[in-house]
Amino acid sequence: MWKQGISSNAAFHSLNIRKRNIFPLCFSCLIIFTYLCTQIQNIIMAERKVRVRFAPSPTGPLHIGGVRTALYNYLFARQQGGELIFRIEDTDSTRFVPGAEEYIIESFKWLDIQFDEGVSFGGSHGPYRQSERRDIYKKYVQVLLDEGKAYYAFDTPEELNKKREEVENFQYDASTRGQMRNSLTLPKEEEDSLIAQGEQYVVRFKIEPGRDVLVDDLIRGEVRINSSILDDKVLYKSADELPTYHLANIVDDHLMEVTHVIRGEEWLPSAPLHVLLYEAFGWADTMPRFAHLPLLLKPIGNGKLSKRDGDKLGFPVFPLEWHDPKSGEVSSGYREKGYLPEAVVNFLALLGWNPGNDQELMSLEEMVQLFDLSKCSKNGAKFDYVKAAWFNHQYLIQRPDADWCPAFDKVLRENGIEATAEQEAEVVRMMKMKVIEYVDGQGNKKKRNISFASDLWPLTKFFFVAPTEFDKEGDKFVRKNWGENTAAEMEQMMTVLEGIDDWSVEGQKAVVDPWTEQTGIRPWNAWRVALVGTGQGPDMYELSAFLGKEEVLRRMKFAIETLG
Repeated sequence: MWKQGISSNAAFHSLNIRKRNIFPLCFSCLIIFTYLCTQIQNIIMAERKVRVRFAPSPTGPLHIGGVRTALYNYLFARQQGGELIFRIEDTDSTRFVPGAEEYIIESFKWLDIQFDEGVSFGGSHGPYRQSERRDIYKKYVQVLLDEGKAYYAFDTPEELNKKREEVENFQYDASTRGQMRNSLTLPKEEEDSLIAQGEQYVVRFKIEPGRDVLVDDLIRGEVRINSSILDDKVLYKSADELPTYHLANIVDDHLMEVTHVIRGEEWLPSAPLHVLLYEAFGWADTMPRFAHLPLLLKPIGNGKLSKRDGDKLGFPVFPLEWHDPKSGEVSSGYREKGYLPEAVVNFLALLGWNPGNDQELMSLEEMVQLFDLSKCSKNGAKFDYVKAAWFNHQYLIQRPDADWCPAFDKVLRENGIEATAEQEAEVVRMMKMKVIEYVDGQGNKKKRNISFASDLWPLTKFFFVAPTEFDKEGDKFVRKNWGENTAAEMEQMMTVLEGIDDWSVEGQKAVVDPWTEQTGIRPWNAWRVALVGTGQGPDMYELSAFLGKEEVLRRMKFAIETLG
C-alpha cells in the first residue's frame, strides 16, 4: 500500500469513517498520520528532480522584489541540479499591459538569470502562458464540480454588495453560502437553466470549516491555519472563461511537475487554500514544498518597498527603464542608472539571505554553491539603496578602465565634450578611486565612492574644460593657496615648464622637482588652482601630462591674469 503511494484525502476520509469507534485515539491517530504523510512526501520529493518556477503577471514592469524571487529560485535550482521554469500568469485579462512580457524577459537577459524552459524558451510542459491553457483548467474545474468539492455561484455584484452592507465583515463561506444564489441552494433544474441561458457565474471552492491546515514551510517551519477563517475562493469565472490565480497556480505546478514553490511572503495567507486544493485533487503526495521569502521593506519607515519610495529617495525599483504605454510616464531602471548586472544580483541575493560567513562580494557561481533556503530570514529586509551603490562601486573598480568608456563617453557627449577612448580611459584611471559629495533623498550632504560612470563628470570636467573664473571669496582652497606672491611664483614655474621637451610625468618631474628644491617654492596647490580652478583632481604631474604643454601654460597664464 505504501509503495503504491496514497492520497492524504483518502486516508483522512478513512479516518473520518472510523472516528466514532476510535474517538479517544482520534487525535493521536491524526498526529501519527500527518507525520507519516510528511515522511512519505519527503521520500517522494527526494526521488524527483528539482523543478521550480518563476511566474510573473504581465501587468507592468518587473518589481525589484520579483527579481529577487526569481534569483532565489535560480540559485536553488542550480544548486540542486534542477530546472527553472518561466511561466506567464495572465489570467486577469483586464490588467494586461502591452510590452510587459517582453520587458520581463529582457530584464532577466540583462541580469544573466537563465531559464531552462517556459515562455520563449520552449519545453515539454507547455503551453507556458496561462491564457493558452483554458481547456486544461476547464477540465480540472469540472473534476472539482463533479466530486462536490466546488460549486457554481450566480450571485451578481449587486447582490454581493448588498450582503456586505447587511453583514459586517461578510465572507462567502460555510456559514453564509446557504443564504446565497448557488448550486448548493438552487434546484438542479434552475442551475442548469441559468447556465444554458448564458447567465454569468463563478465556480467557488467548497471549504469545510473546523479543520487545521498545515503548511510546512522551508523558511518558517510549520504554519497552522484553521479552515474556518478561509472563504470559499473563486476558482473560475465564466465571464472570460479563465481561472483565478489559485486554481491555475495549482494545476500548472502539478502538471509541470514543480517540486518547490519559492515565492514572496505575501502569498503565505493563500498557502492553506493551496494545500486544500492539492488534497482535493488527490495530489497531496506530490505537493511541492513551500518557501515564503521575507518582504523587501522601505529604506525609511515601515511597510513594503514601493515605487514611491524610489521616486522620493532617488533610486530605481525596476531592473530596466520602463515606459508606461498608457500614461507615457518613464520610470528609471538599474541598467540605465549605470548599475552593473552582477552588482545588482549580488546586492539582491543578500537581502533576506545570509551565506553564513562575512563574505559580501560573490559571483553567481559562488552564490549557487552557498545558497541555502534555511538561511533565509523570516523577517523583512530593509532596502539599503546606499549599499546597492557600494556594491556597484566594488564591481565597477574591478572592471578594466576601458570598460567604463561607453558610459563615460555618453556622459561627456551629453555635456558637449568629444574625447578619444584613450583619453577617457586615462581619466578613469586617474579618478575612479575618488570620493564624491552628493545630496541624499532627505536633503543631507554626504560623501561616497564613485559608484557609476556618471559620477565622474563633476569630478573630471576640468580635464576637458578650462576654468573661466576663480571664486577666491567663496572657495577656501583658492583663498588659502593664492596669495600675494603666488602670481610671481607661477610666472617662474611657467619659465621652467616652457623649457621642458619631454612632457611625460617623468620628464616633468626630472625638471620641476630640482627647481622646487633649489628655490624652496612649493607650487603644487597654486598650480592646482590654475589648472583645475579648485582643490580637486589627480596627481598634478599626471594632470599636466594629460592636458599637454600648450594647454597647461595657457591655463596658468589665465590664472595669473585673473587672480593677480
